[in-house]
Amino acid sequence: MNAKLQKADFLPVEAHDLAMQGFFGIMSRWDADNKVMRAVLGSPAERTFFDWKKGRVARLPNDTLRRIGYVAGIWKALQIVYSDPQLADSWVNRPNRAFGGQTPLARMAAGDVTDLAAVRDYIDAARSPWS
Repeated sequence: MNAKLQKADFLPVEAHDLAMQGFFGIMSRWDADNKVMRAVLGSPAERTFFDWKKGRVARLPNDTLRRIGYVAGIWKALQIVYSDPQLADSWVNRPNRAFGGQTPLARMAAGDVTDLAAVRDYIDAARSPWS
C-alpha cells in the first residue's frame, strides 16, 4: 500500500457528494451567501464551487473535506448546546467578543482552516458540560 495515500483516497465518491450536500444544507440554515461559502471551503475556483453547488462533485481535496468536517462539527455542537434549532443556527450570525466582535461565520470565512478550528474549539468548550 502506498504510504502517500490519504484517508480521503479511501472514501467513495458518493461520500464526497454527501459531504458537500451536508455542507450546503448547513450553510443554507446559517444564511451564508456564495462568497462566504467559497471562503469557508478554502476559496475553490468559482466554476468548481458552482459545479459542487449543482451536485457535480468528484473527489474532493483533503483540505476541503477537513473544512467540511469542521463545519459539521460546529453545527452538531451547536445543536447540543442549544435546545432550540433556530437559536443554534442563528448563533453563527451574532457578533461574538471571543472573535473580536465579528460573527463566528465571519471568522470561519476568514480563509484559513485554523479559523474554522478556532470556532470549533470555542463551541466545543461551551458544550463540554453537556458532553
